[in-house]
Amino acid sequence: MIKAKNIHKFYGDLHVLKGVDISVEKGEVVSIVGASGAGKTTLLQILGTLDNASNAEPYELNINSTNLKSLSDKELAKFRNQHIGFIFQFHQLLPEFTALENVCLPAFIKGGAKQEAEKRAKELLDFLGLSHRYDHKPSELSGGEQQRVAVARSLINNPDLIFADEPSGNLDSESAENLHNLFFKLRGEFGQTFVIVTHNEDLADMADRKLTMVDGKFLS
Repeated sequence: MIKAKNIHKFYGDLHVLKGVDISVEKGEVVSIVGASGAGKTTLLQILGTLDNASNAEPYELNINSTNLKSLSDKELAKFRNQHIGFIFQFHQLLPEFTALENVCLPAFIKGGAKQEAEKRAKELLDFLGLSHRYDHKPSELSGGEQQRVAVARSLINNPDLIFADEPSGNLDSESAENLHNLFFKLRGEFGQTFVIVTHNEDLADMADRKLTMVDGKFLS
């Protein structure tokens, strides 16, 4: 599913990632933990094609046997839209749109028919217990509900891979626990692969594997 080798990232003179290797199998849930500033989010952004590794050192980055380094910016955007879903600490919902509309946005970007996108969005919102919230805007939803809408949005295009960056960091303990259990329910239901950056040890320990990052590298 994911094969990355020798990932480096520089910001000026700051060497954030120092030759990271990571391999993730299909259907696996992997957590990444470590202190703030260790490079976790930077790695997640590079794996998710939201940022680029530094070319100072040769590296490899493959998802689903696709060499991402060989893709143009347009091809990369299409690949990301079709194969990758993102869940962030702050849900990043657009406040002027309803829950249903927010969930549909990636499908509209993909070019899908409106009727099909809305049908799929409703199925996901129903699955997540939000059938009564289709027409509510983010300001009318609780924190946990907003994050579940964000989860539905990440799933709308049936991606193979979900990247989650501190997904429960902005939730109360009950909502966080519900979200954590939801990830494993989704893996069982839809077969997605999850890579989760988190400071929540309970979530990290639930994963199939827990990787610890220190100073831009994974501990052996």
